[in-house]
Amino acid sequence: MQIGYHLSSEEHPPGALVRHAVAAEAAGFEHMSISDHFHPWGEDQGHSPSVWVVLGALLNATERASFTTTVTCPILRMHPALVAHAAATVAQLGPGRFELGVGTGERLNEHVLGQHWPPASIRQEMLAEAIEVIRDLWRGVLTSHDGTHFRVENAQIYDAPEQPPPIHVAASGADAAELAGTHGDGLVALAPDADMVARFRERAGADAPVIGMTHVCWADHADEALAVVRRWWTTAGLPGSLNAELPLPRFFDDASAAVSDDARRGAMVMGNDTGAYAEMIAAYRDAGFDRLHLHQVGPDQQGFLDAWRHELRDAA
Repeated sequence: MQIGYHLSSEEHPPGALVRHAVAAEAAGFEHMSISDHFHPWGEDQGHSPSVWVVLGALLNATERASFTTTVTCPILRMHPALVAHAAATVAQLGPGRFELGVGTGERLNEHVLGQHWPPASIRQEMLAEAIEVIRDLWRGVLTSHDGTHFRVENAQIYDAPEQPPPIHVAASGADAAELAGTHGDGLVALAPDADMVARFRERAGADAPVIGMTHVCWADHADEALAVVRRWWTTAGLPGSLNAELPLPRFFDDASAAVSDDARRGAMVMGNDTGAYAEMIAAYRDAGFDRLHLHQVGPDQQGFLDAWRHELRDAA
């Protein structure tokens, strides 16, 4: 299983994200993921640059690393035709170095245009249709689409990718895993769920890639890491249903006040116990994942990268 590095758009401004990517590549990471948000999760995070602008800078500043969005929602805030256009441009800038990760999104980001926030079942229908639209437009020919949820009228992407990037679909349950296996090239998941991986591969095939992303907080002491998580990753320990439904960062801050420190500790690895990191990574490997991106919570990205070089890489 390959280990990658995650760039958190919610915690860092665009220039810092580029610097972190350069440092991560120097530390040996060949694969990186980056979040696609309009709002941060919490007010203290304080950032949320446009992922499509940042991706161009990332490809220019690095030499070899590949990048994937984890994940873009192509069903409300951005029409799938616009996602197809943006992703095609990024794929042209970095041939073979970009993968499009897509999902059904969160109200936090998708409500900003005043559109109705549909239930999960409808969002899954919309996502399946959006993937169809994106693939059609990537052919680089004049395209129209009159579907249940989306319309495209005489659109053509003139700078279409010679080799379309893979589309990885995020899932957190059985239905979404089957959707990913039917419509996607790969699966993105946040938990080492072997059953979900199996449901995905029943549809996609035994060799279809499964990509994970998990939050960690490396620090000299576990208590120090806990303090960082309390401030910088307010969603730690929150029920998953809230993550999809709350509309504003301050609501996540309010909800996090009710989360216990034990719940936060149970949500991620914190501190400098290399054995705990190795155990967490092994859980994803045993569940059938092909790649796992590690998200270091908080400002100290260089401390994590140094730890990766000198301690964690061997433990993984």
